[in-house]
Amino acid sequence: MITFRKHSGIYTLEAQQELPISIEKAWDYFSSPENLTEITPPKMQFKISSKVDRPAYQGQIITYKVVPFLGVKTNWVTEITSVKEQEFFIDEQRFGPYKMWHHEHFFESLANGNTLMKDKISYKIPFGFLGAIAQSLFIKSQLTEIFSYRKKTLDKLFY
Repeated sequence: MITFRKHSGIYTLEAQQELPISIEKAWDYFSSPENLTEITPPKMQFKISSKVDRPAYQGQIITYKVVPFLGVKTNWVTEITSVKEQEFFIDEQRFGPYKMWHHEHFFESLANGNTLMKDKISYKIPFGFLGAIAQSLFIKSQLTEIFSYRKKTLDKLFY
């Protein structure tokens, strides 16, 4: 399930997915930055350009090359700003295509042994009115496509 809302010039996307794996296995997979490539649509040409030899930790800087939209290749730099093992981690864009990007990843162990994974992304698009048009024309649909691709990929991996 993916929802969007707008508030104070910021857009928020929320998504969740139940996975038939333990919270330990979910944490191991999602806190390893190199797995991002596997769950990102190939057309985005997502490639990590920094060394990522450890799972997510507070202060970690990760650099990427990506084609976020309209065939435009860009550098994207994120920082892991907060981590609580097997519960959540947060990454924030430091440089990239958005004016602001704050991504919260939450993990919850369910009574059936599965893990509920929740994402909350708060983002602001540059260029004012033109950015709002871009949100309506392609950014919202592209983010929906990314999370739909991720869901399908994770279903194949873990089911």
